[in-house]
Amino acid sequence: MLILKGTPVFSDIATGRFAVFCGNSEFEEKGKAGTPAEEIERFRSARTAALAELAELYKSAVEKVGQSGADLFEAHEMMLCDDDYIDAVETRIKDGDIRAEMAVDAAAKRISAAFRAMDNAYMRERAADVFDISNRVKRLLGSGETRDFSAYDGAVLCAEDLYASDMLQLHIGTLAGIVLSGGSVNSHTAILAQTLGIPMIVRTGMPFTEAGAHKTVLIDGFTGTVYIDPSEAIQKDMETKKNAYDKRKLQLSRLRDSVSRTADGRKLPVFANIGSPDNLLQVEENGAEGIGLFRSEFLYLDKEDYPTEEEQFAAYKEVAEKMGARPVIIRTLDMGADKQAAYFKLKKEINPALGMRAVRISLARPDLFKTQLRALCRASAFGKISVMFPLIVSLEEVLQCKALLQAVQAELKAQHLTYDEFMQVGIMIETPAAALISDVLAEEADFFSIGTNDLVQYTLAVDRQQTELDALFNPRHPAVLRLIQMTVENGHKAGIPVGICGDLGADLTLTETFLRMGVDELSVAPAAILPLREKICSLNLSK
Repeated sequence: MLILKGTPVFSDIATGRFAVFCGNSEFEEKGKAGTPAEEIERFRSARTAALAELAELYKSAVEKVGQSGADLFEAHEMMLCDDDYIDAVETRIKDGDIRAEMAVDAAAKRISAAFRAMDNAYMRERAADVFDISNRVKRLLGSGETRDFSAYDGAVLCAEDLYASDMLQLHIGTLAGIVLSGGSVNSHTAILAQTLGIPMIVRTGMPFTEAGAHKTVLIDGFTGTVYIDPSEAIQKDMETKKNAYDKRKLQLSRLRDSVSRTADGRKLPVFANIGSPDNLLQVEENGAEGIGLFRSEFLYLDKEDYPTEEEQFAAYKEVAEKMGARPVIIRTLDMGADKQAAYFKLKKEINPALGMRAVRISLARPDLFKTQLRALCRASAFGKISVMFPLIVSLEEVLQCKALLQAVQAELKAQHLTYDEFMQVGIMIETPAAALISDVLAEEADFFSIGTNDLVQYTLAVDRQQTELDALFNPRHPAVLRLIQMTVENGHKAGIPVGICGDLGADLTLTETFLRMGVDELSVAPAAILPLREKICSLNLSK
């Protein structure tokens, strides 16, 4: 038995036969190059074929994983159509008098190296996308055949890395799990594994080059442990753990339609945090009482240009209609820092967490902001939508946001477009500044929502992306809890509700503390809803 340790992406237990995936092997030059004109023509033909494949993959992905997962293939199409990419390949052919395959390989390495050199973690992950599209072109330059993925049915796929496009072509309904020697929890592949519910572990460090004599792989997605050819004792232990986990999920599922209320009758509604309409299935499966945080910036990521008013309107409207009478709180654009899109053309900053991000971008680019506000207001006619402004540090920012919102509503009225004239406006409390002046801010808000992730970061002066400082990133720090308490008290004095939408809301050791503080609502990831509801229902504050 061989035991590997890695980082879990999706927590579950799975077992299957050992199968090595060698889809990303290095290119080897074969054959003699034609003339530069001939090689350029070969490249252009392969690129056209690759675009056709991506179009088909997009259609398939929409059916399997929804629009957000399918957007990857639109992004890949745009990469293949990018003039810089095309020029890099064709110039390499002309200058080196080489085969198209070699030119594609060289261009991919140069462009991906530029991505990997970027400060932003999200942009560094895009290096894998460059290799993904280039491998597709190289394959089509060679055999031109579509790959057969059926050999991996029922297997635990082991590889150095795995591109998201490969993953979507695998028979995902019968794929048992994924183990990668490299990979990242922030990659598109990891996001898809979470969406599809496939147990996955990355960064095991094992060089999966050939199957060898191994037969079985067992994944413990809770601890990040991989057992290759596990012993009978380990198999029995994992079977027991799996049965207990399945039993626990069934037990929690019975709370799906329950009200989040303590034993002595105190209600504490549990809402869901989402990034797109595609998350609504998990919202319903876990019985969310509303949407406490719709991260609208996810509609901007993985795009080559700003989403239009109509694109945003369609997404907001879909969520509003499906949630019906349940509240939907949509946070306005929160780009910047660790969330980047090249077309925003944000300047490189020494300290991006303290720089141009969130509401600062919106106020600096009013046309961009007004487009989003128009979409939000129009969608408010189809459900119970509220708008919420992020990273507020001053009353002036709130007044500017509300002035733009009122201007947009006046435009819509003049155009005879309907919207909810009583749509509520909220403020995110994510900075010590906002918490300390929450008594003043409360006069201009219909509700507060405390974003504890950033509140911890800014209160403790610890970058939430800096893993070396994890020991200092203490969400339960007395300073953080005092700021939360202050915000709740000031909100209630002004007669407005106060919720929590950060990760701290799912911390079961603090649920009773939040109830006693007077927090009015908790919004968490869909998977955390039922355990949190169970905790709430078990409490009795009268004792």
